[in-house]
Amino acid sequence: MDFRQLRYFVAVAEELSFSGAARRLHVSQPPLSLQIKALEEELGSVLLNRNNRKVELTEAGTLFLEQARRALAYLERAGDVVRQAARGEAGELRVSFTASVPMFEAFPQIVQAFRARHPGARADLIHLSTGQQLRALADKSVDIGFLRPSPLFEPPANIAVAQLWTDRLVAVLPAGHALARRPGPLPMAALADESFILFPRGLGCGLFEHVTVLASRAGFAPHVRQEAREGATIIGLVAAGMGISVLPDTYMKTGIPGVTYCALDTRDAASRVLLAYRADDAAPLLRRFRETALTGV
Repeated sequence: MDFRQLRYFVAVAEELSFSGAARRLHVSQPPLSLQIKALEEELGSVLLNRNNRKVELTEAGTLFLEQARRALAYLERAGDVVRQAARGEAGELRVSFTASVPMFEAFPQIVQAFRARHPGARADLIHLSTGQQLRALADKSVDIGFLRPSPLFEPPANIAVAQLWTDRLVAVLPAGHALARRPGPLPMAALADESFILFPRGLGCGLFEHVTVLASRAGFAPHVRQEAREGATIIGLVAAGMGISVLPDTYMKTGIPGVTYCALDTRDAASRVLLAYRADDAAPLLRRFRETALTGV
């Protein structure tokens, strides 16, 4: 049984005429009759009673007509999905992002615009650190990522990147901390004797690497008192007096009380958010998402 036989049978069943079905399908009548006969032989049941005057559906033919229509509709929908995927209008896209990325207003706008323009597509959002994203891109478990690397970052040869946004790193201090009362931006060296609360170093976190690079250039290695996986948790621990931190000023949007944010007077305090994807991935759906992100919705 194949797609053509189903189409032929449905046409004859609806026209109740082999000649009428042949005209509708733009085929000659003998091949049409042969295909219907082959279908009946395969099913082991007569679907159509025919004589010189008329064609009628048998009971089996009536039941089979309903199923044949459903099968043809399903195949047509499947064909539409394939054609949409080829045009970049359908399919699944796995999008990874670092913790701070959803705080940028543009991120939800990009995702919403992509879904609105391509209702047949599915965008799965996956929270990963920068290092995890690079590994996931390499092993093809994600398709595109929003990552925040250190200033020393150089993309691997097989990964293409494009800059999306920038913000600046700031010192996060407990309210009333002595350094918060200093006028003007803080030099990074002023934090040398402080205990730090940072993202875990083992996850390949771009922020952890960025802070350690700035500290190294200021002549010290940060004393990490505690690690936390979420920016809001870090800020809460700073508010509790457990130490200080250095985070992108985007985290000021959390509105957590009990902390003070101080600008840093240091080279390379700017932090970049990059869009990363496999350089050889020519999937139309990926191209459309990339275009949505880079054109600012």
